[in-house]
Formats: sequence, structure tokens, C-alpha cells
Amino acid sequence: MTIWQAIILGLTQGITEFAPISSSGHLILVPWLLGWSIVDDPALNKTFDVALHVGTLAGALAYFRADVWRYARAFASSIRHRRIRTVDERLAWALVVGTIPGAIVGALFEDAIQEHLGAPWLIAVMLVVFGVLLYAVDRATRRTRDVSTIGVRTGVFLGVAQALALQPGVSRSGVTMTAARAIGLDRESSARFSFLLAMPIIFGAGVFKGITDLSGGLQGYGVQFAWGVASSAVSGFLVIWYLLRYLRRHDYRIFLLYRLAAAVVVLVLIAAGVREATI
Repeated sequence: MTIWQAIILGLTQGITEFAPISSSGHLILVPWLLGWSIVDDPALNKTFDVALHVGTLAGALAYFRADVWRYARAFASSIRHRRIRTVDERLAWALVVGTIPGAIVGALFEDAIQEHLGAPWLIAVMLVVFGVLLYAVDRATRRTRDVSTIGVRTGVFLGVAQALALQPGVSRSGVTMTAARAIGLDRESSARFSFLLAMPIIFGAGVFKGITDLSGGLQGYGVQFAWGVASSAVSGFLVIWYLLRYLRRHDYRIFLLYRLAAAVVVLVLIAAGVREATI
């Protein structure tokens, strides 16, 4: 893996983690499309993917630093008083309980999903199915609630939706936004809560993988890791900043069109024999 490959993959992760187009799918498809063999060690490959996710977490923390601090204080206050008294406390609990479904599913099935459900043809299908679903749900929803209306039950519902994104091609942010729009949240609030809800999962995965997969070290790829993390952090921050503004006035059509186009490219390359349907 070269430094430029690491930067490109970092930009890929940073852009696609928060845009509803599937970061896990793109981290598989980009090397597949370009014919890259990143590193020979599968464990190190996984660790690099997690490192890129940690980079986007850093970008998200930089953007949402005030929100994270406010909700952390609200959660601690709620625990101390043994009840939920304010909007911030309710939102903090929604984020906590919303993290649980994804953590459970990830702990139980992540390796099986990565080993058996990461074929490019299947990613293409998921890009189409969940892209169409996002757009259709958004167009059908007329009610508009803001983020302050989210409670614990809503947090659980959106957390269950987020757990579906372990399948590459689904998109963590996309499926959470779809579920949020289905219950009447406006587009900006759907995106904001989706981004906040992703942060504990990314943090937990980063800690877990850092402990379990780094026993062999970085094997001389430390510089590449650093560039990949930095590029994912910067691009992740910028995408959050842009999307929250974009979704105030626009729908998800551009993301649907992109997902359809990406799927067509993948399936055409497979049909033409240019690339294999599986990895």
C-alpha cells in the first residue's frame, strides 16, 4: 500500500461514511475497481479499515464537540438524579440505547458478514435497494419533526435500523436517515442524529479492533496509516458540514442517482468479465 493509496482510501472513507452511500461498500469497491492489492495480511487490512473509521470519528468529534459535551453532561446528570428531566437528557439516553443494537449485531455477526456478504455484485444490489428505499420513504413523508422530539423509543428504533448497515452497500447513515424520515423527522435532524448515533459504534469498534488486531503491529505501514487517518478525518468533517446545510433545502435524489450509477458500473464490469463478481 502506497501513501497515495492510503490517502485515496482515507478520502473515500471520510466522504462515504456520512453521505448515505455506504463507506464499507466503497472501501471494498474502490480497490476492486482499481485492481489494488492493499496488503497481504487480512487482519492488517481490517485494522486499516478501522483506522480510517477512527479518522472519521475524529472529524465528527471536531464538528460535534459542543453537542458531545452537552449530551455527556446531560447523561451524567440524568444518572445522578435517576430520572430524565430535560430534552438533552432524553436525547442523551436515545443515543445510548440506540447504540446497543448495532453493538450486539456487530459483536455477533460482523466477521461473518465481512467474509460472506462483501461480494461486489451484492454490494451493487444493496446500493440500489437501499438507495431506492431512502428516496421513496423521503418522498412519502410529509410530517417534519426536529431532533428535540427524539426519545428513548425512537433511539431504539433508529439503533435497530443502524444495525442493518453492517451489510456493505446498505450505508449506516443512509439506513438511519431512512428510518428517521419514516417516523417524520426532517432531513437535517435525520442526518444530525444519524451522525451522532454512529460515533459510539465507531469508537467501540476502534477500541476493540485496536486491542485484538494490532498485536502484530503496523508492519511498516505506519506512515500510510497516518495519512489515511488524517485524510479521512478532514474529509469527514467537511462532509458533515456540507451535508447538514445541503439537506436543509434538498432531498436525497443526488444520492439515489449516484448509488444507481455506481451499481451499474459494478454490474457492467462483472458482466463484461473485466472484474470478478467476488473477491
